[in-house]
Amino acid sequence: MAAHVHQPALAQTQEQRLQQILAPQLRQSLEILQTPLLELQTLLRQQLEQNPVLEERVEPHETIEVELPTPIPDEGGGDEDIRRLAELDDAWRELHRWTGSRSDRSVEEEQKRHQRLLDSLTRQESLQDHMLRQLALSDLDAGDRKIAELLIGSLNDDGLLNVTTGELAETSGLPLERIEAVLRKVQEFDPPGIAARDLRECLAIQLARRGLGGGVAARIVDAHLHDLAREKYREIAEALGVPVAEVYEAARLISTLDPRPGRDFGEPPIDAVPDATITRSGDGYVVTLNNERLPRLRISRQYRKLLEDPATPESTREYIRDKIRAAEALIRGLHQRQDTLAAIAREIVERQRDFFERGPEGLRPLTMAEVAAKLAVHQTTVSRAVAGKYLDTPQGLLPMRFFFSTGYHTASGQDVSNRAVKERIREMIAAEDLRSPLSDDAIARRLAEQGVPIARRTVAKYREEMGIPPSHQRRG
Repeated sequence: MAAHVHQPALAQTQEQRLQQILAPQLRQSLEILQTPLLELQTLLRQQLEQNPVLEERVEPHETIEVELPTPIPDEGGGDEDIRRLAELDDAWRELHRWTGSRSDRSVEEEQKRHQRLLDSLTRQESLQDHMLRQLALSDLDAGDRKIAELLIGSLNDDGLLNVTTGELAETSGLPLERIEAVLRKVQEFDPPGIAARDLRECLAIQLARRGLGGGVAARIVDAHLHDLAREKYREIAEALGVPVAEVYEAARLISTLDPRPGRDFGEPPIDAVPDATITRSGDGYVVTLNNERLPRLRISRQYRKLLEDPATPESTREYIRDKIRAAEALIRGLHQRQDTLAAIAREIVERQRDFFERGPEGLRPLTMAEVAAKLAVHQTTVSRAVAGKYLDTPQGLLPMRFFFSTGYHTASGQDVSNRAVKERIREMIAAEDLRSPLSDDAIARRLAEQGVPIARRTVAKYREEMGIPPSHQRRG
């Protein structure tokens, strides 16, 4: 009878133990997946210093070597822990149930950022250039425009304000109230969240632009960002007097916001290092991962021998077991990261071959959902994998996110990226007769003749996003 009572209790204890192990290692695997190469290099070096069972092989290599230990006998369910940890993609799906996909509005804003990357290919438009073009179309008077130029010149690469309005008032001699009034106008420019003074204001602006300025997400951003970063959902729910489910939903919404709205402009960061290189090989293209920057990791044989030695105290054996589990999860996470990046890069090569050969006009529509379906992973896995990653391509060093955009199905059966459509509009306007510039209607008709069905209002939208004035203002 006692055995019947003991087994459920043991099973419950093992399940709790598994949950305790799985959660932090899942977080680590997600961190590995979304960390850019140079930061990942630092993270792995730290792990080598902190975990004594991890070793680095130093001889030259072409690919990451993953050497995993044989299963370790463990009466406490450790083998099952390891097997469960190996199935990380299923666990990611579970973790992402509440992080979900982005709202339609967020996707639209993401597409706008991606379209700006196409502009930067040919003109390397800076964030300041983009902002000044919007300023030229604004209704600010000459005096306020000078203040706006001062604010725009004070933005950092992330699009946040580098100085306080008080400092600007002191150095310029202008009233603080007037500077703050102009700042509010500048914060209405694209991209959403631009010219914020801190992260809280940046996120709050984006929520307000979506019409969500008074909801739970806005209240969390206003007073509980620190708790949100530490995943204290219950504490936040109690403080706000709302159900935990609403906090989860708000956290999902906040995760779709961009804390660095200026990051997609101009040249890649000076320290940007490609995670993979795409090179021509015969009639095709080859993807090569930049593995040489990452240490090759393995489990120390010395510690495995200690584990097998009957003379090793049980407390030491348990310590070694824990360290080996952590090391194995790290290696598996690293291996899966590289496999995922290689698979996504190969899919980009397959779908965007015309771009590599012809440039921006050859870019084809491609969504993360399509790639996720092809690779049999969750869409958020693709999103995390490409975040902050770069490809060295025949067309230059580009963010992986650049290759994802929506588009049009032409009359001839071709798929054309909306970025490619914008490039066609730009070319038409560049070649127009200034005595009789093309109207948005005329451009839409020309695109239709080329097999691209597009509405006049969409032409106007794309033209405005590129900072091109309407036809009556272009007349020479």
